Amino acid sequence: MINKVVTNAGAAIAGITDGMTLMLGGFGLCGIPENCIREIVARGISGLTCISNNAGVDDFGIGLMLRKRQVKKMIASYVGENAEFERQLLTGELEVELVPQGTLATRCMAAGYGMPAIFTPAGVGTEVAEGKEVRNFGGKDYLMEMAFDADFAIVKAWKGDTAGNLVYRQTARNFNPVMAMAGKITIAEVEELVPVGALDPDHIHTPGIYVHRIFQGTNYEKRIEQRTVRGH
Repeated sequence: MINKVVTNAGAAIAGITDGMTLMLGGFGLCGIPENCIREIVARGISGLTCISNNAGVDDFGIGLMLRKRQVKKMIASYVGENAEFERQLLTGELEVELVPQGTLATRCMAAGYGMPAIFTPAGVGTEVAEGKEVRNFGGKDYLMEMAFDADFAIVKAWKGDTAGNLVYRQTARNFNPVMAMAGKITIAEVEELVPVGALDPDHIHTPGIYVHRIFQGTNYEKRIEQRTVRGH
């Protein structure tokens, strides 16, 4: 069995260069690959196209990459928590493609399944449909959306083993499984790395066949994006 373990984030992101397309797992600040993002920022890799549900916040997640002007294009579903993203969008510094959330997930899945495209009713008759093929099935119009083509998928899991099998914890699963199966090269950072056989096979969410590199990360912050408390 192949040992896919690398020592740290620096070794994990080897081969990521300027101008590449990256998928980054996570939803809000939950389940994001913090260590790999920090390493990409430290190395100054730029001109990137990033596919993610959201763009982080100003001082965390993909927001760190935006602050350093490392992202050329953002493909995302929700971007409302990042003031720097808004500024770059309005000034024309950042190219943005907004994608309905279900379409985003399904385009990831299509890439993982080896399908070139999907058809979805989401976005028909809106700006999302501009320039895209529309087909009618059973009297209903559907947009043709292309599967994503990402050089790397970078995901974060709760536990993983040395063969790359991954287990996510609760809502931190989010976009990570569909992105893990979709990149040409998939990098996984985990909170706990265990030997093969330590994970219950019935509890594995991403089989190791999809994962090329894995390492145990450090210093996870686990921030709360919007803290809401009950009044007295």
